[in-house]
Amino acid sequence: MSTINAGNITKGSFIIYKGTPHYVIKTDFMSPGKGSPIMRIKMKSAVTGAASEFTYKSNEQVEVADVTKKDMLFLYSDGSEVVFMDPRTYDQASVPAALVENKIGYLIPNQKCIVLWHDEAAIGVEIPPNVVLTVTEAHEAIAGNRVNAPKKPVKLETGIEIQAPIFIKTGDKISVDTSTGTYLSRVNQ
Repeated sequence: MSTINAGNITKGSFIIYKGTPHYVIKTDFMSPGKGSPIMRIKMKSAVTGAASEFTYKSNEQVEVADVTKKDMLFLYSDGSEVVFMDPRTYDQASVPAALVENKIGYLIPNQKCIVLWHDEAAIGVEIPPNVVLTVTEAHEAIAGNRVNAPKKPVKLETGIEIQAPIFIKTGDKISVDTSTGTYLSRVNQ
């Protein structure tokens, strides 16, 4: 069991809260005029997906979850769970969809991801920083709309919509940033 000062907790880390691992969504360090500094944490349970908030004193010790990482391939999502497979052993693991949040739209079959484990249970997923997806629907550019790098909505093969430059057409492959959901570049086929 390792611990850290609450003031050192960062977004994206896993801590133990009320006996279960929680994924830290947001941290706010506050130093009021009187009293000791505090760290306000927004987190999501890695077991149930329920969100909660808690405030620690910045010098308070917090238990860090012992998380291991394993390379796995994305297979499919059935709405409530996202299923991954170990390419070496063909073992499958399910991660609650609530833990993957809005990242499901960036997953395509057989995509390599990192599945996070705690006590032999899959508790989260790290997806690649950018992915290549095919445009399935893109409206034609409007004549005269050429000022300040105009963008238009395009629909991708996974069903998500993003803003892309007006020269992108249906069938193009584009690179998308998975942390922000923004267009990065067109990929030559």
